[in-house]
Amino acid sequence: MTDKTKDSVAENQGPRRSKSLVFLGGIVALAAVVTFGLVGLLVSIFQHKQDAKNPFFLVVELTDETEDPSLWGKNFPLQYDAYLRTVDMQRTRFGGSEAMPRTPTDADPRSVVAQSKIEQDPRLRRMWAGYPFAVDFREERGHAYMLEDQTYTGRQQAAPQPGTCLHCHASLYVPYMKLGDGDLLKGFEKINQMSYQEASKHVRHPVGCIDCHHPQTMQLRVTRPAFMEGIRVVKAGEGVKDYDVNTMATRQEMRSYVCAQCHVEYYFKGPEKRLTYPWSKGLKADEILAYYDEVGFKDWTHAETGAPVLKAQHPEFEMWSQGIHARAGVACVDCHMPYQRVGALKISDHHVRSPLLNINNACQTCHKVPEAELKARAEVIQHRTFQLRNLTMDALMDLIDDIKAARESAATDEQLAEARDFQRKAQFLLDFVESENSMGFHADQEAMRLLAESINYARKGQLSLREP
Repeated sequence: MTDKTKDSVAENQGPRRSKSLVFLGGIVALAAVVTFGLVGLLVSIFQHKQDAKNPFFLVVELTDETEDPSLWGKNFPLQYDAYLRTVDMQRTRFGGSEAMPRTPTDADPRSVVAQSKIEQDPRLRRMWAGYPFAVDFREERGHAYMLEDQTYTGRQQAAPQPGTCLHCHASLYVPYMKLGDGDLLKGFEKINQMSYQEASKHVRHPVGCIDCHHPQTMQLRVTRPAFMEGIRVVKAGEGVKDYDVNTMATRQEMRSYVCAQCHVEYYFKGPEKRLTYPWSKGLKADEILAYYDEVGFKDWTHAETGAPVLKAQHPEFEMWSQGIHARAGVACVDCHMPYQRVGALKISDHHVRSPLLNINNACQTCHKVPEAELKARAEVIQHRTFQLRNLTMDALMDLIDDIKAARESAATDEQLAEARDFQRKAQFLLDFVESENSMGFHADQEAMRLLAESINYARKGQLSLREP
């Protein structure tokens, strides 16, 4: 091979070596990037696993007397931060509240309140004529306001309220235990017999962490004796004797029962004003009505008609129990406090609110359809319920008008008795839907059934006045 040929070969091999070296370098660099990425991924997985092993921070010791939620928040900052957000005032189409400014007074220092329902629909004043709810009844606000709004409602000035009312509006586990010297039931009975003003001296917070969680284990627990007694009666009707909710309920049941401690229909039994859930005949509205009829209970005498009438409270648990979600095993917190991911942690969202304000987490976990469609479905149910609710309210107003006219025409109590009884029935079933805070969504068919029954009772009451 000549020198010229050798030079030519060397010249051709030079670029090839350079390309090989570049290619080799690229492989090395790629391997380094992949290795670095894998190491980073493994480190991240390890860190997340460590985070998941420690779902809370042991900053303070929590005991069975730690009622201040802010102290729990030191160990559970994520949950506490969400809890604080229940101050948010955001309205859905048929519920929730918008901030209404007001001028504070000595009797009521609030500068913001929810809008008045009785101003939005004056028919409510007539339905509750002679009862404190005809004086003040407002849209619902978040849990942060539950104690404040009850303390300063106009109903407190309209009629003396018993300490029993605090059962659902204040953190009462610690006061019950202290007043009962460690006996929850005895403390409950003492609070019931106090005036609202006297009982208020023993409470400091709205319902908080300790009312639903054990401070050492964080397990859900029921702390309200009225619910313990009420659910025992329900279970006895199902054949389960001596039911103890805190030892016998499943975890999924407890995820509804902790809410049902307060979101229920109730009444004050006897002169001691013992809080009682009227469930011995069942959880349906007409079963509750039958119980009230049997024991001869009335909340007040209607100012216009003289009828012995009833006021439904907030029977979300009873209505939910008749709905499709309850039958499917869906708990209250699945929708109102759905799970959320925060880093490696999976926690319940303690910003308790309408699912319609949190559709992605609250609804789309199960319903794999667009958010707008889910919202529309819910609002169709609520709109139809609201339309029938208005027709039912008109029927009740017609009956009240007729009884009032007959009364003014000197009809006797005996002549009015049947019509008044129909008013009692029609009014309670309507109020059961009106006071239940889902506008029919929790159990749409049951809500429509109750409204239809209410219309039927109202019209029968009118006909009874026309019979010779």
